[in-house]
Amino acid sequence: MKTIHINCDLGEGGKYDAQLMPHISACNIACGGHAGDVETMQKTVSLAIQNNVEIGAHPSYPDVENFGRKSLDISDYELKRSIQEQVFSLLEIVKKQGKKLSHIKAHGALYNDAARDEKIALIFINSILESKLNLPLYVPENSLISKLANGKIPMLFEGFADRNYNLDFSLVSREKTNALITQKEAVFLHLFSMFSKGEIVCVNNLKIPSNAVTFCLHSDTPNSVEILQFLAEKFNDLNIQIANG
Repeated sequence: MKTIHINCDLGEGGKYDAQLMPHISACNIACGGHAGDVETMQKTVSLAIQNNVEIGAHPSYPDVENFGRKSLDISDYELKRSIQEQVFSLLEIVKKQGKKLSHIKAHGALYNDAARDEKIALIFINSILESKLNLPLYVPENSLISKLANGKIPMLFEGFADRNYNLDFSLVSREKTNALITQKEAVFLHLFSMFSKGEIVCVNNLKIPSNAVTFCLHSDTPNSVEILQFLAEKFNDLNIQIANG
């Protein structure tokens, strides 16, 4: 049976983490930058362990007010220190529960900025290199961070099941009405095209190639639980299993 690797951003204050966790391969846990605190990290790590789900750190700009979805004008030193503090805060909690971190994935504006801004990409890369964790990064395809990190840090290309794409591999801005894909059937078709055909169908219906190996569904997408349950059923019908453990 084939497997598909699905990841989800959790520990962000959403109501459905416990319902989402059994249907995913990996979770990206908010570690205090845009959301989350010691209590939520401990709870989400425990949930992941119970469900045999890979645990990743999800650092962001230190900006709870805007949920990390706006670029933040702070010094290089402040940003590097914040990224490291966020990752290590989760790392300590994971260690205490007898497990290991599996990956690191930037959140929101930091993810997008690192994909196209050399300064931000290098700050992120250097913050991880200096931490000596040797953990793979989840990164977007054709991104600046993927090119700059190549040969320095392991990487996994990520696709988004519930987000529309532009032709340059960037995500459609959340400020636009067509940024999100919320119909479960549409999410499946979008995801299945990336997984089975290696193609991303963009907003203008043109296609670009995809080498993504992990696929994100956002926990704050409306009806995310219903979408994941539907995906599990559809993939099972096609003899494809959501990877676990």
